[in-house]
Parts: sequence; structure tokens; C-alpha cells
Amino acid sequence: MPVGRPAPRTRRLVLATRNPGKVREFRALLRHLPLVLLTLDDFPALPRVDEPGQTFAENAAAKAVTVARLTGTLTLADDSGVEIDALGGAPGVHSATFLGPEATDDDRNAWVLAQLRDVPQQRRTARYRAVVAVATPEGCVRTFEGRWEGCIADAPRGRGGFGYDPIFLVPELGKTVAELPLAEKNRRSHRARALTAARAYLEALLARQEDGDGPGN
Repeated sequence: MPVGRPAPRTRRLVLATRNPGKVREFRALLRHLPLVLLTLDDFPALPRVDEPGQTFAENAAAKAVTVARLTGTLTLADDSGVEIDALGGAPGVHSATFLGPEATDDDRNAWVLAQLRDVPQQRRTARYRAVVAVATPEGCVRTFEGRWEGCIADAPRGRGGFGYDPIFLVPELGKTVAELPLAEKNRRSHRARALTAARAYLEALLARQEDGDGPGN
């Protein structure tokens, strides 16, 4: 029997979110890596992590560094949102918060559609943006970005996904993201593209840990 490299040991990775939709997507996207995935729900004593930055990268990095330090565990965080050209790029980094903490996804989607009521289809262009940050407990952090171009539909469609998915239209498919199966979304999405960019770094961290060299930079 040939002797090769031992099978990699399973490592823990904290997903710095309590959003079940994000957790479901991350689990699917990371399923091929030797990782035990935890979420903030596994650390109920952790304080709320603020997002004080003015960019997706600043917020993702702040979350990842804070959670990695508090848990002593490799952490992946993301910040994402939708930029709508007819609204000057809004809601952007404030996509989850601009209507206040009590607003629902349906509330935010209804607000967007109301603002675009008289905007013709050719001017309803938009993009999803996501930045993924990977941080070690020692404070090393790197960020990776993904984008998904599309436009805003004239009404919500579909029951899948979360956030702005029911109104984010993928023109080449003629469907909103909420109408796509999860596997299809994960082949195309901004979060998938950011995580694909981060994958080589994650694999390198895992390999260095396996070799006993520490997390590195």
C-alpha cells in the first residue's frame, strides 16, 4: 500500500454570523475543506460585534479579528450588500441596517421598490458585493471580494434565498436570485466569488497548521 501524506486533521472555523441564510451558503461552499464549522450561536457569551466601518472590507475585517481573538479560533466573516445605481449606490454598506433594527427583509425590499417605482428597467442596474475576511487568533487578517452584477426587478419573485434575493434579477437567466436553487446561486453569487478567492488562503492556513508551522500571515 503506497505511503502518502496523512489525511488532514479536521480544524475548527468560526463563521462570524448568526444569519441562517449565510450559514447555509457557507456550509455548502466550504463542504470540501476539512473543517468543523461553528457559528456565533455556538458562543452565546460573546458580545455583539459592532460594524463601525464605512466599507464592506472594514466591517468584515473588524468582525473576523474580534471573533478570532475572543474565541481563540480561526474565523471567517463577511460583509455584503446591494448597490443600486439609480440610488447612488445605496443602500450599500448599510444594506442590512438602513431602516433600523426592527425592519425585515420584506420591509427593505418594499422600500427599494418604492424608490424605483418610476425608474425604467434599463436604469435599474445593481450589483451584489461581498467581502470575506479570514482572521487568525493572533490578529492576522486578509480580505477577499466578490461581485455579482444584475438589476432590480419590478416586484418580488421566488421563495428562496434571503435579503434582497427576491428583487435582485439575474438578466441572463431572467430570474431573481430567490428563484434559483441554492446550488445555482452558489455557482454565481458574490459571496461564492469572494469565498473562491479566499479558498487558496484558507487551504494554505490549514496546511501550515497541519505542518505545525502556526497560522502565518
